[in-house]
Amino acid sequence: MSIASFSLPLIATGGGQGGGFGVLLFPVLIIGLMYLFMIRPEKKREKQQRAKRDAMEVGDQVMTIGGIIGKVVNITGDEVTISTSVANSLLTFRKDAISEVMKPEAIAAAKAAAEAGTEKKPEEKKGFFSRFKKDD
Repeated sequence: MSIASFSLPLIATGGGQGGGFGVLLFPVLIIGLMYLFMIRPEKKREKQQRAKRDAMEVGDQVMTIGGIIGKVVNITGDEVTISTSVANSLLTFRKDAISEVMKPEAIAAAKAAAEAGTEKKPEEKKGFFSRFKKDD
């Protein structure tokens, strides 16, 4: 068999033409799904973090991207000074280096809920096969 025998039926029926739309549709669909499931949620999370950083005030407890926890003592422009540990070490960071901002009211409410025992306890997760076990 030669190449001509395979190409003649395609030429006769017009089969090899007009497939350009389908070929272009697939990559566009993949890029759209990547944006929907990967890029969009990340941008939304970044926007929420930026809003928290902009709402940060003196007295809030913060955690840096390096894991340092402290209390905000000064905010000047793009820099935040926090006080850490018992020795009250003062460290200055850029606002971009702050990963979490915790308000004093929220911390107090969490402590009160933990002391009162009203905090939700996670349910014990059972595996798929545990439903088939016989209880002794």
